[in-house]
Formats: sequence, C-alpha cells, structure tokens
Amino acid sequence: MVRAKRSGRRSGKPDTRAEILAAARAMFADEGYESVSMRRIAAQAGVDPSLIHHYFGSKDDLFLAAVELPLDPAPEVAAVLRGGSVEDAGERLMRAFVAVWDGPHSDKLIAVVRTSLSRPASSFIMKQMFEHRIVKTIEEVLGGEVDNLRVRAGFIASQIFGLVVARYILKLEPIASLGVEELAETIGPTIDRYLTMPVQHLAP
Repeated sequence: MVRAKRSGRRSGKPDTRAEILAAARAMFADEGYESVSMRRIAAQAGVDPSLIHHYFGSKDDLFLAAVELPLDPAPEVAAVLRGGSVEDAGERLMRAFVAVWDGPHSDKLIAVVRTSLSRPASSFIMKQMFEHRIVKTIEEVLGGEVDNLRVRAGFIASQIFGLVVARYILKLEPIASLGVEELAETIGPTIDRYLTMPVQHLAP
C-alpha cells in the first residue's frame, strides 16, 4: 500500500531544533525581541508552533538559546537588587557579576562576547539581551525608586561591558588579577553613582 504524502508543517526531526534556532536568531537580529512572536518564528522555520514549546519552553528560553548564553542573568540581577538599598547596589551587582564570569560558564560567556564583537548580527542580539533581560529586570525591581532607568542602564552597561573586555578578553593588568572584593569596592561606587546621580538633562 502506498502511503499518502503528508503536507503542511513538519513535525519534530533531528534537525528541527537547529532550524528553529536559525530562524529565531535571524528574526531577533532583524527585528528585535519584542517584535517577534513564537508563531512567526515557527512559520519561518516551517514547523508547528507547538514544537518551539517542546524544544525550548518559553520565548525567553528560546531567546537565551539563540544568544547562546549558558544562563539567564535576569533572576540573578533581580535577587541582587532586592538584597539591599539602591545606594549600595553597585557592590552587590559587581560581586554577583564577577562570581558568574569567574565561574564554570566563563569560557562560554567569553566566546559569546567575542562573537558579538566580530559579527554585527550577534552584536545586535546581545544588545537585545541586555535590554530585555537586564534593563527590563532593573526597571521591574527599581522602577518605583529610580527615575530614567534606561539612561542609567546605558551607563551601567558601559562599565560592565568595559570590564568584560578589559578583564576577560584583553586580560589587562591589574584588572585581570583583582579579586571579587577588590573589583566590587573599586567599581561598585561608580555603578551606585550611575543609579543615584541626577540625569534629567540626559533623558531622551
């Protein structure tokens, strides 16, 4: 008996996950996180939308897989910000940040940053990750206490990404050899200033 040929979207197969990731990376890079829906990604990949939930769970999980980050920074940032006052949040953020970057995921994180520095599409996706997973988290936690958070977050990003490049990519001394507490005590107050300084004249 000859089986009827199936039509329509493909069901799961060994390369389905890779096809979904490829479609998601392209669409996130072109349009940004907020503009892309799970259904549109499924259509682009030629699969049923239920397969995205099967392989990745949520849109956030798919985004993190597309960016290739080994962990989600949002819960860590939220926990740190809720652990004390705004005035000393900088040192807490630095301790948590360095602990993650010096931890078991260090090689993967460095690889992600190197890729984002060399590929425009990857760079844009990293920007989306920072805005959606970090800036949005800061807004949710500190929104009632701090104004102009997106402006402040930009300055914080310059400090954090500058540290990543200096410490983990270029390995500049003495920054590369400083311990967690030394970095927290040195850079933390700068982040505190970004969170508390008047920025009305800088707001868009």
